[in-house]
Amino acid sequence: MEMENGSRDGPTSIMHLPEDCLYFIFHRLGSGADRESFGLTCHRWLHIQNSSRQALQFQCSFTQLSISSLSQPSTNINSSHIHRLLNRFQHLHWLSLSGCTEIPDAGLTQLQSYGSKLHTLCLDCCFRITDNGLSLAASGCSSLTVISLYRCNVTDIGLATLAKSCLALKDVNLSYCSFISDRGIRVLSVNCVMLRAVRISNCRNICGVGFEGCSQSLTYLEADSCQLEPEGILRIVGGGGLDYLSVCNLSWHILGDGFRAIGAGYASKLRILNFRLCRTLSDESIVAIAKGCPLLQEWNLALCHEIRESGWESIGLNCHNLERLHVNRCRNLCDRGLQAIRDGCKRLSILYITRCRRISHLSLELFKLSRRNVEIREEEIMCIAPDGAQQ
Repeated sequence: MEMENGSRDGPTSIMHLPEDCLYFIFHRLGSGADRESFGLTCHRWLHIQNSSRQALQFQCSFTQLSISSLSQPSTNINSSHIHRLLNRFQHLHWLSLSGCTEIPDAGLTQLQSYGSKLHTLCLDCCFRITDNGLSLAASGCSSLTVISLYRCNVTDIGLATLAKSCLALKDVNLSYCSFISDRGIRVLSVNCVMLRAVRISNCRNICGVGFEGCSQSLTYLEADSCQLEPEGILRIVGGGGLDYLSVCNLSWHILGDGFRAIGAGYASKLRILNFRLCRTLSDESIVAIAKGCPLLQEWNLALCHEIRESGWESIGLNCHNLERLHVNRCRNLCDRGLQAIRDGCKRLSILYITRCRRISHLSLELFKLSRRNVEIREEEIMCIAPDGAQQ
C-alpha cells in the first residue's frame, strides 16, 4: 500500500512508517485475529506484535484473562513450548501456566532470562513444580506482585526463597499447598511488607501464628478448613488492617471462645466475615465480634449451630452497618432471635435464610411485613469478595 505524501519524494509505503506509529495502529486493533494478521505481514510487524504482548495463558488455564491472551489450545504443554513462547514474548507482565500439570521445574528456567517484567504468575495445579522450580521463578521475577501456587507441591523452603526474592508481593495464593506451615508464612509476613491478600485454605499445617507481626497492609485473608488455633487467630488479626476474613469450617479445630480475639479491637476495620460451618462458634464470640467490629457489612453464619438468643440479640443491637446476613440452617435461630435482627440491623438489605427449623412461618411473615426493604433469599452462597481481591 502506498500513500501520496504531497512532496517531491513521491509515494510513501505504509511499511516506512516509524515504529511508534505502527505500535499505535497495533494497539487500536480490536480483535485477536486482526492482531495475528498484523504480525504475519513482515518480520518488522511481527516484532511489534511480539513486543506488545503483555499477557499469556493456555486453553487449559482455569482463569482466562482474555481471549487475546490465549496461546495454543493443546493441554500437553511442555518445557520446549514454554521456552519458545518466552523467547518470543519477552515483555510479558502476566503469565498463567495454570492447568499445565506436566510442566517440570526445568520448564520455568526461561523465567530467569525473560521474567523481569512479570507482575503476575499463576501456577495453579502445576503438580510437578517443586521448591526448585519456584526458586527459578523467584530469581528471575523479582517484580512479582501476584503469585498463585494453588495445589503446588512447594514447601516452606521454596516459599522462603520466594519471599526473600520478591519483596513487592501483594497477593499470594497458597491454597491446598499441604507442605506449607507457619514457618513459611512467618518468612512471607516479615519480608513482604506490602502483602494485601493471602489465601491459605486447606493448608492443614498452618495454625496462624506465622502471621505474627504482619503488616497493616494485609486486608484480605482466606483460611478455610485450616487447623487454626486461638493464638493463631490473634496473630492473624494483629496487623489491624483486615477488611475481609473467611475462616469457614473450623468447627472441630477452635473450641469455645477461640474467635473472641476478632472482637478484641484488632479487627475493627472488618467489613466481610465468613464463619460458614463454624459449628462450635459461641454466643460469647458473637457478642464480642458484634461489639468490636462496627463496620461489618456482610456476615456469613450459615450452619453455625451454637449461636443462641443472646448472640442474635447482640447482632441486632450492635451491627448497625450490616447489609447482608447469612443464617441458613442455623439450628438455634428462633423467633426471638429473628425478631432481634428485625428490630435492629437497620441497614440490612439481604437476609439469606432457609431450613431454620425453629423459625415459625408467622415470625418470618412478620419480618417480611416489618422490613419490606429486606430481600429474603433461600439460596446459600459464599460471601462476596471486595473489588480487587480476586486474581
